[in-house]
Amino acid sequence: MSRQLRVAVIGAGPAGIYAADILTKSEVDVTIDILDRDPTPFGLIRYGVAPDHPRIKEIIKALKRVLSNDDIRFFGNVNYGADLKLDHLQQFYDAVIFATGARADRDLDIPGIDLKGSFGGADFVSWYDGHPDAPRDWPFDPDAKTVAVLGVGNVGLDVARMLAKTADEQLVTEIPANVEAGLRVNATQDVHVFARRGPAQVKFTPMELRELNHSPNIDVVVHPEGFELDEGSMDAIRASKSVKLVVDVLQNYLAKEETGAAHRIHIHFCQNPVEVLGEDGKVVGLRTEVTELDGTGNARGTGEHVDWPVQAVYRAVGYRSDNLAGLPFDNASATVPNDGGRVIDIDGEPLPGAYVTGWIKRGPVGLIGHTKSDAAQTIELLLADVDQLVAPASPDRADVNRYLEGRGIEFTTWEGWEQLDTHELALGEAVGRTRIKVVAREEMVQLSRG
Repeated sequence: MSRQLRVAVIGAGPAGIYAADILTKSEVDVTIDILDRDPTPFGLIRYGVAPDHPRIKEIIKALKRVLSNDDIRFFGNVNYGADLKLDHLQQFYDAVIFATGARADRDLDIPGIDLKGSFGGADFVSWYDGHPDAPRDWPFDPDAKTVAVLGVGNVGLDVARMLAKTADEQLVTEIPANVEAGLRVNATQDVHVFARRGPAQVKFTPMELRELNHSPNIDVVVHPEGFELDEGSMDAIRASKSVKLVVDVLQNYLAKEETGAAHRIHIHFCQNPVEVLGEDGKVVGLRTEVTELDGTGNARGTGEHVDWPVQAVYRAVGYRSDNLAGLPFDNASATVPNDGGRVIDIDGEPLPGAYVTGWIKRGPVGLIGHTKSDAAQTIELLLADVDQLVAPASPDRADVNRYLEGRGIEFTTWEGWEQLDTHELALGEAVGRTRIKVVAREEMVQLSRG
């Protein structure tokens, strides 16, 4: 291609930033604009990682280096589907890569899931991470001392830990004032985490599991009922060092005596949630069916049920991506149909110039390493298509700015993020903390555009 390639990336999380990085390091002359509905970059690294996990947020340092590249621009506070659509983007870009990730809670279709006191884990994460679109207040029930968490991935453990920790323990983190105030209302003493299968089938990482007992105010209690290792479990342990480490940590918790801490996180295996129990429209319990492993690592129901008296239920059974305007969507998998990253229409034909990467491409599975290799696959296909891409009518970089300004969109930029970043760091420094997040969208935009 003799001319410069112009590419838009929708989504400024790791998936989109990695795709931009890989593309700028290719042999093609390219400039890239990354657009995101949030006023800030970094996606779920900023709004999906628990505030007491600063080590995981270290990845932002690498993402910052990418976004500092002059060939990459950031446009925040631009909502795809509302502010612009695919046909608008095609006026300015040869290709569009969708990396919008997944932020909504996956549904759990059991009776009572919509009762008052039943919450989505992703919604709770957005609240405690200070997402601008989340409610400022969380509806903690001051009488809810016993809480259930459904799901045994890292998000489930984050939710359990955030419910069990005290507000004072979180004051070393970046939580804003409204989250601190909310956590002080939280009366949770016991958090019960339920797994449908056994210890070798859980999805949390060893590090996440070990960190559960780093608080002196929390005892981790692994219950022996259902702690099963069938032949399928032993195969999984032999095949994966990570699975073996998780099972080892769980066995250590199983053998450990309680210290009498004020808060407890209970982990139950072979308990499948089948109903949220209610009274007067409010959660009063959880019913589970006891399961057993079938020899392959899968579980089957036994017909035996257990009722657990809990006053709130948090489901953390996975994330779900949003449908994107102008693109096909598979509701079952909550992904955009694609062939290796090329978007395909209902007839199975590629949609010219449209690509996907990250969770919108493959579903909400995998860690950061998978995101990099996934982006590399998508970029390889885009580069193979370069000579067939249709040139945009308005390829000048300034045309995008003029279009957004003409629509009255108060977009933020990378330079604006640096201003907001400096402001948040200063807020934290004033009280001996690393950072305090600004929550309100309007305030973030004003500080970024200041």
